Amino acid sequence: MNLNDLTLGQIKELRNLFSSQSIADDCPFEIGEKYLIRTVTFTLTGQVKSKTSQFLVLEQADWIADTNRFHDALKDSDKFNEVEPFINDCIVSKGSIVDATKIIKLYRKQK
Repeated sequence: MNLNDLTLGQIKELRNLFSSQSIADDCPFEIGEKYLIRTVTFTLTGQVKSKTSQFLVLEQADWIADTNRFHDALKDSDKFNEVEPFINDCIVSKGSIVDATKIIKLYRKQK
């Protein structure tokens, strides 16, 4: 195949195949859902506002310095020991995420 012989339709097909939007759509995080996310250095909670191929944008985000007993905190965010709310949206690199899970409610108070 000679690249110079590609049709416009074939070029668009290739662009869609390799575009960052298609990569972002493969991401299991759902817009509007609340998550507890553990990164390589700390824990965050927040609601996914948007996502790109490399980043998640969380609104109503909190930095969780101490989750207390992890299982208990997953069931009830009031169990967190130390919470620092973000004032603005939090942008998280997907490459730093170790694991994540949906949670029922966000804490949203400094503790």
